[in-house]
This record gives sequence, C-alpha cells and structure tokens, in this order.
Amino acid sequence: MDFELDPPNGITGFPLGAAAGTVRAAAAELGEVKVQDDGSADPVHYMKVLALHPQFEIVFHIEDGKTLTAAEMWIPRPGPEEITVRFRGIDVFRTPARELLKQLAGMGLTVLDETLYAFVPRLSMGFTRVAGHDVPLDTDGEPLYFQAVLTGPFDYYDYKLA
Repeated sequence: MDFELDPPNGITGFPLGAAAGTVRAAAAELGEVKVQDDGSADPVHYMKVLALHPQFEIVFHIEDGKTLTAAEMWIPRPGPEEITVRFRGIDVFRTPARELLKQLAGMGLTVLDETLYAFVPRLSMGFTRVAGHDVPLDTDGEPLYFQAVLTGPFDYYDYKLA
C-alpha cells in the first residue's frame, strides 16, 4: 500500500476539502474507523476521523465539522503489508529525520527544524519525532525517523514564519 503526500492538496485518496462523509467512507476501506466529536467545529474539540489499520493510523482533521482540513499519518508498523509514505519520491518514514529535512531544503523548500518537530510552511507539512514507544535513536538521542507527518492546506503552518 502506497501513500503519496501532496501538500497542500492532501494525500492519496483523501483530498483536502472532501466532505466528512466521504472521508469516513474512504477511511473505512483502510480499516476500523473511529469518529471523535462528530460534526463539531469547536477549536479545541473539532471532528476527527481515525483510520485504524493493523499497521498504521491516519487522523483526518475535520476542523470545520464538515470538510477535510488536514491528514496526519503515523509511521507504519511491521507486518504483512508493505506500506510506504512518500513525498516527491522520498520515503518519509524510512529516511532518517535529519536527512529528510536536508533533502526537503535541497528542493528549495523552507524547513523549520525544532529538533522534535519540523515544519515546511507555505507547503504545509509538519513532522514529529516524538515516540510513545521504543524506537531507534539518532546520535542526538532523539528518534532516528519521524513518527508522524501532517499535510494541511497552503497556509496551515505559515504562522511559524512570524
């Protein structure tokens, strides 16, 4: 199973702006679905659709309670399926985090590296190295690979530039 990150448009099979019902139905094709705060547009407790596959999770953010605002993919776990998440040909979860950021910067993208978190404003990708379990560590003592990536609309992370 392959996923392509296509910010600011979305990810494979889940275009930003898609209706919540469409997202829910497509997520069900990936595995179990859980919905939090169905229809809510509250800034703190907005609607989320979680696709729970045996090897990965995707959190679909539906901040207005109606349409897909952002998609957050978590690192795939080992298992029977080969699961790859790519951005412009780069394997996001099998490329060491610091190397991935160098490659993104090499594409002329603005990269903001905050050690545990990294952001690509204007393109709208956000990464985290925070892990809730044992993972391989880099020489800086932090997880070697990013643990999650969020793809949002064009200006999602532009506030980081201020």
